[in-house]
Amino acid sequence: MDQATQLRNIIKNSGMPQRPLARIITVTSGKGGVGKSNVAINLAVQFRKMGKRVIILDADFGLANIEIMFGTIPKHNLSDLIYQGKNIKDIITWGPEGIGFISGGSGISGMYNLSRDYLVYIIVNLAELDAIADIIIVDTGAGISSAVMEFLVASGEIILVTTPEPTSITDSYSLLKALNQSPRFSRENTKVKVVSNRVSSDDEGQQLFNKLNAVVARYLKLPLTYMGAIPQDQMLARSVMQQSPVSLQYPNAKSVRAFENIAGQLMNPGDVTEVKQRGMAAFFSHIITGRKLSSAQIPSNQTTSPAAPN
Repeated sequence: MDQATQLRNIIKNSGMPQRPLARIITVTSGKGGVGKSNVAINLAVQFRKMGKRVIILDADFGLANIEIMFGTIPKHNLSDLIYQGKNIKDIITWGPEGIGFISGGSGISGMYNLSRDYLVYIIVNLAELDAIADIIIVDTGAGISSAVMEFLVASGEIILVTTPEPTSITDSYSLLKALNQSPRFSRENTKVKVVSNRVSSDDEGQQLFNKLNAVVARYLKLPLTYMGAIPQDQMLARSVMQQSPVSLQYPNAKSVRAFENIAGQLMNPGDVTEVKQRGMAAFFSHIITGRKLSSAQIPSNQTTSPAAPN
C-alpha cells in the first residue's frame, strides 16, 4: 500500500466529513528569474475571475516573491501550524480578490523529524484546504534541489515556465530529466505543461516549446503539453514594481490577455477531467516520505495540536 493510500485511509477513518478534492497545480522553473511567481499569481487572479476559490502555497523557501507581489506580509506561515499550534485557517493570508496565500517558511523541511501525532495533526489540517479552495497553486523554488523535486513528484499537474534564454531552456531540460529519473515520479498520473514566457511573439513562444519538446521527446520520452506564450510586457514589469498583479493593475495589458487564454485552457472541461484530483492530504503524503503511517489512528478529538516537539 503506497503512502497516498495510507493517508487517504487515515483521513477516512478520522471521522472527518468527505469533501471534494482540490485541484493542485504546481508552478516551477529550471532557473530563477524567469517569471514563475508572476505566472502563479496572475493565473490565480484569472481563476478567481472565473469564480474559483484559490489559495497559493509559497514553497519557494528563503524568498518572499508572492508576498512581495501581493504587497502583504503574512503574520503566520506553515511553521506556525507545525510548531505553534495554529490551525490551517490561522496561517492563511487573504490577498487581492480574495486569493488566499500560505507562506511555507521553513515549515515543510521540518516535517521529516516530526512525531506521528504531529504528522497526523498536520495532515488533518491540510486536508481542510480542500473545503476552502477549489484550486491550490504551489509556487516552488527554481532549479532541481531536493525540495523542488519533492513537490514535483507529488504533483499531478505541473506548469513549467521557461524563456527564450539558452540557459533557461537548458535548465528546463535538466529539471525534466531529474524529475523523469526520480523513482517516485509517475508518468501515468502526471501532466507536464509548458508556458513560454517573455517572448516577442506567439511564433517565438511556439518555437521555444518545439525546441524543448523535441529534445525531451528524443531523450526522455516524456510527453509535454504547450499551454501558450506570455509576451514581454512593460506593464507587467511596472506592476511588479507597484506590488500588484498585472491582471489587476493593468487588465488590458497584452500579458493579461495571455494569462486569460492560459487560464481558460486549464479550465477547459477536457483538461480538468484528464487530471486526477489528489487533494492536499495525498499531495503531502508524497512529500512526507518514509513515514510509516499505515497503523496510525486519529483520535476523534485530534483537532488541536499535540504537545510541541522537543
